[in-house]
Amino acid sequence: MGFFDFIFGAKKRQVQLYMQNGAEIIDVRTQREWDSGHIEGSRHIPLDDLKNHVDELKTLNKPLVVCCKSGVRSAKAAKFLNLNNIDATNGGGWISLKSKL
Repeated sequence: MGFFDFIFGAKKRQVQLYMQNGAEIIDVRTQREWDSGHIEGSRHIPLDDLKNHVDELKTLNKPLVVCCKSGVRSAKAAKFLNLNNIDATNGGGWISLKSKL
């Protein structure tokens, strides 16, 4: 197992663990990106609107897996959610995440 296998394998295991614990998927891409395709059953909250949904997400009382196109915006979103006491992890790009489910 190489270094990258170790790093990315750990991320995959973390996402799987979150999903086993009933996580909800939050897609933080723009409306146009969402309309072009998304993971069925995921919730769409654009990154720019995330701060307006903190209380709503807290009421879900479940872990969150956040995705976007490449993983950059979802990393920002997961960090923001964690700072607001919401258990969230970066699921990376939505297409890659979809293949892990």
